[in-house]
Amino acid sequence: MDVSPPKAFVIGHPIGHSRSPMIHGHWLETLGIAGDYERIDVRPDELGSFVRGFRERGFVGGNVTLPHKEAVFELVDEVTEVARRLGAVNTLSVGPDGRVLGDNTDSAGFVGGLAGAVGPDWSKDVRTALVLGAGGAARAVVAGLLDGGVARIIVANRTLERSASLHAFAPGRVETIPIGDVEGRLGATDLLVNTTSLGMQGQPGLAINLDGLPERGIVADIVYVPLETPLLAAARRRGLRTADGLGMLLHQAVPGFRTWFGMTPQVTPELRALIEADVKRG
Repeated sequence: MDVSPPKAFVIGHPIGHSRSPMIHGHWLETLGIAGDYERIDVRPDELGSFVRGFRERGFVGGNVTLPHKEAVFELVDEVTEVARRLGAVNTLSVGPDGRVLGDNTDSAGFVGGLAGAVGPDWSKDVRTALVLGAGGAARAVVAGLLDGGVARIIVANRTLERSASLHAFAPGRVETIPIGDVEGRLGATDLLVNTTSLGMQGQPGLAINLDGLPERGIVADIVYVPLETPLLAAARRRGLRTADGLGMLLHQAVPGFRTWFGMTPQVTPELRALIEADVKRG
């Protein structure tokens, strides 16, 4: 009996910027797997029919990117505990019973990228983390830090109302502060993480003076276009350890590939160089 090679997708709107096909295509080629991975532009009004019908189109699953992560959470048949915690789905698959399963690998991706950049024992140096922003990416980062054993997490945002749900993750370990109080907290911060769009190409940089961070401090930014944001450039000038957003992008892709294609890929220097070159080309 002929069995078609598995194929997966990434959906978003717009979707032309996605580098997921390059990542998964590299793994398919290097692992010698017969399969396919494609980008599909899905408008918000088409989302329900796509999620219900992708199996009939021959797909085994796929990734979900902006602006669909929260909407897809409401459309799947079942979600993992991680996706439920974050209220968003970035990975789809089909269970043995044919039900559509929703997962979220962003927390694991952030932690994997951090470990890849500064070392697998990063958590032993981090007692207090300061997270900038309170959106969906911040939720993933805070969840990853909590699971990684960080004792205290401070979330800084323009409005405390928006960060209230992050405080609820672990009221005894998560504190919320106004964004204007950040510099006064840097002296006790071991890890500073930017989850906002500030510093992204076309956006203004973060107006934060990093002089207050201790010399052991780590600075992470989930932005990967450009690869070196003004925040990371300032941290490197001080000799601080840094982690850029590309690591998170690469590591969050691993679980989905394993589910769809049956092998666990590796985030290698070769893959990183491939995506770095594409980012620099624009």
